[in-house]
Amino acid sequence: MTDNIILHDKRFLTRALQLAWKGRFTTMPNPNVGCVIVRNNKIIGEGYHIRAGEAHAEIHALRIAGNLAQGATAYITLEPCSHYGRTPPCTTALINAGIKRVVVAMLDPHFYARGRGLHLLQQAGIEVQHSLMLPEAESINRGFLKRIRTGFPWVKLKLAASLDGRTAMSSGESKWITSIQARQDVPRFRAESDVILSTAGTVLADDPKLNVRWECFSDEMKRIYANNQIRQPLRVIIDSANRVLPTHRVIRYEGKILLVRLKKDHRNWPSSVEQLLLSSINCHGHHRINLTELMQHLGYREINNIWVEAGATFSGVLLDIGLVDELILYQAIKFLGSDARPLCLLPNIKCLNDIKSFKLLDIKNIGPDLRLRLIPKGM
Repeated sequence: MTDNIILHDKRFLTRALQLAWKGRFTTMPNPNVGCVIVRNNKIIGEGYHIRAGEAHAEIHALRIAGNLAQGATAYITLEPCSHYGRTPPCTTALINAGIKRVVVAMLDPHFYARGRGLHLLQQAGIEVQHSLMLPEAESINRGFLKRIRTGFPWVKLKLAASLDGRTAMSSGESKWITSIQARQDVPRFRAESDVILSTAGTVLADDPKLNVRWECFSDEMKRIYANNQIRQPLRVIIDSANRVLPTHRVIRYEGKILLVRLKKDHRNWPSSVEQLLLSSINCHGHHRINLTELMQHLGYREINNIWVEAGATFSGVLLDIGLVDELILYQAIKFLGSDARPLCLLPNIKCLNDIKSFKLLDIKNIGPDLRLRLIPKGM
């Protein structure tokens, strides 16, 4: 294959990846997938998967292309499905449309389906190519891929601090350390997530809603994600001592709630609230809910992406036991002083061999603040 053909293919796969990314607010638990149909170097159809149970990206693109799809090339970010699920197989649709060539960025991660779709296309006489722009394709489906491969969701931990790593004054005063632009950036991550995870401590301290509110989006987000499309993530609250009450705002506002507890109570909870009982583990003399068991349970529920907003103690626990896949750190360009509250508590770090190291994915100005995206080293 010549360099010109590779560049040509990358051009159209890049467009398919851009389309796939548009579905990140609504596709759960399905992956983000985009498709572009090209004939004579011109795009004649394109589409992306919008919602589980609805048409896949290939079907949207083929509908637009119509009869022009005969002899065309399909660029798809994920291997076309080859089985009957909620929708018919896309491989059949591509074959029936007369597609001549299929370029796929990533093979299906399911062991029972991997390569099967491409094999069926080849049997029908269609030329296939795969794994072009594979890292880019995997990056838009990190949560889905991790769940399929390990059974665990992808966990993003949100932190916000000053330059000296402080989150609030010693009195607890913290509104606001970061700018309005940074605070408008957070709803986007909430909207992209299947779960917003927090703790009873945060609920008691701040009485938050922990939901997705369209009016809090930036103007750019409002253009991307319409008000009538809003999907509320499942809110999961760690509440081992049964301190959350039906009167808290997180309970009273729309959307499902999962209270993670060691034992149930018999308060008058609304139908949107479920109490999940998990085991406890002894961690350095303290009994806490088994968070690994929680992640396994959420993976079983087909949860791909978890967004964590919590205090210093819980953030430190997640980091300590290695459950954080990605850090989103907002850093205000200011100092709060040595008496202010720390970013997270990591009491088990005693020497340099114990430190937590991260790799910077990107850094961006958000208003006057910085937003850093980091992953643990070795991932």
